[in-house]
Amino acid sequence: MGNVLLLLKHIVHHKVLKNAWTRSFEKSLLCQRFEQMIIAESKKMDEKDEKLLVDLCECYLLLYNGVPSLDLILMCIPNLLKVALKKEESEETQKEVEMAFLALHNIGIGGLRQELYLNEIKEIIKYHQEHRNLSRLAYRCAWKFLIDRLFFDENLEEVIVNDLYFAREAAREIEELTRNVDWKREKEEESEEELALLRWIESLNFFFEMCKLQREEFSGLIGSVVQVFQATKEKCNGIHYHCVYLLETAAENKAIKVDAFVKGGAVDAVFQGIQRPTLNEKMAYESFVLFLKVSRRLKEEEDDEMEEAKRKVSKRKVTEKMEEEGYEDIITSFHEKFDILNRRYYHGLSLNISDYFISV
Repeated sequence: MGNVLLLLKHIVHHKVLKNAWTRSFEKSLLCQRFEQMIIAESKKMDEKDEKLLVDLCECYLLLYNGVPSLDLILMCIPNLLKVALKKEESEETQKEVEMAFLALHNIGIGGLRQELYLNEIKEIIKYHQEHRNLSRLAYRCAWKFLIDRLFFDENLEEVIVNDLYFAREAAREIEELTRNVDWKREKEEESEEELALLRWIESLNFFFEMCKLQREEFSGLIGSVVQVFQATKEKCNGIHYHCVYLLETAAENKAIKVDAFVKGGAVDAVFQGIQRPTLNEKMAYESFVLFLKVSRRLKEEEDDEMEEAKRKVSKRKVTEKMEEEGYEDIITSFHEKFDILNRRYYHGLSLNISDYFISV
């Protein structure tokens, strides 16, 4: 059994690193066997094999697609948190902690009471911020576990944003990963660093969907996403598309001021991107949708915050700037493509696209 579990842990660790899926485990006899063993070991009052129980919980949660039963989750969480709380910096301990967090982050968005996990996760994240004892993967998994809980518990946002400084930490992690990626490599398969970036971007997308707090530091976080967007523009790979989808999510969220969005460099980066001769239709469409969402948000904020006379002056200045820099010609060149984009992707984009850029 020890060898079987060791082999499975290697498999599920590799699975997470490669963003792979395990098909149909939850319908298998192996899944039933794991559940029986976890329940039996958890119920033991004496001579409980804690290492065996942790190994079973890790393999079970990492092989499971979807959200397991709440009873099984409640049996697994205390055992995994006990491992995740280890603070020794040895390589062996770091691997144990990483596996525990990989299992925790795979639980998904199921509702859990704060008293089951919050104090432990806060302690782990704060300790890492002071001592940098976690692996990069473990740290990202700790954040994902916490962010996933927002779906059922919006009160966590105050802890995530104000107490644990999520925007600052996420921006730092993304920027470090961006610097470590060899963007010139020709291999089609994405590197571990690129996959790590993709996982952060996916978590950010969920966070921005749930976010209700307004904070100045969001512009820095958006700026770190813009760095990834620009670094991937030549490849135009999955990460590049995920970046523009994330920026669209941020643009829709009324808790994130357009000022923070613009200061982060998103508008300039995407506008520069649509001028590339190699731009494909899908990215062109997503770019225009992004401008549409930003311009709508800006219009809403102008109506709320600016007098009509001031808004007209601001619009005139932007129009003059566009004429000086030749943006009007670029906009006109897209008119012919817009009808095609509307038919293929979406029916809500106005042909009067110059309004998008004037508003922005």
